[in-house]
Amino acid sequence: MKTIAVIEDDIYIGNLLTESLEAESYHVIRAWSGTEALLLLEKEHPDLILLDLMLPGLNGEQLLPHIKETPVIIVSAKACIDDKVHLLLEGAADYITKPFEMKELLARITVQLRRGFIEQVSVLSTGNLKLNIDTRELLVNKIPVHLTRTEFALLKKLMQNQGHPVSKSALLEDISLDTPDCTESSLKIHISNLRKN
Repeated sequence: MKTIAVIEDDIYIGNLLTESLEAESYHVIRAWSGTEALLLLEKEHPDLILLDLMLPGLNGEQLLPHIKETPVIIVSAKACIDDKVHLLLEGAADYITKPFEMKELLARITVQLRRGFIEQVSVLSTGNLKLNIDTRELLVNKIPVHLTRTEFALLKKLMQNQGHPVSKSALLEDISLDTPDCTESSLKIHISNLRKN
């Protein structure tokens, strides 16, 4: 179940958002001010944040730079295009103006969560290894390591199945599309090269 943080000081809007999101099977956590939101986000790690701008204490614009690696949809009565552009450039993932249609907001939430999932699965991580499937870049302790096409295909398959044994035949079959030149006899060499890296 995905968790969405609703940071909104208006009780009516906050309750409306909570009820609508829970009806869509989201888990909702709430904060009523920017300061309360900071404390909440130290303990909780939601998948998405709905952020009002005009909050008591720390306002939404001041809070936004403190939010890292979580998509934020601004939900605000501020309709000025300059405000929207500024906040999108400052890191907001999306901006919707009050009053809003719940159906549109739910669609925007779905898009952001889908985008986050795609970005998440494009990078495989285990221990000190990070493998970017899109760029084929491997980082070992944050240091780039060059991989051949076959080494990349092998490592990707192994990391996708981490914690589960993969047979030689399954490895060869799965990577054959990427590296048709890899044979059972050369597989040992490629695995040995990966271990050296």
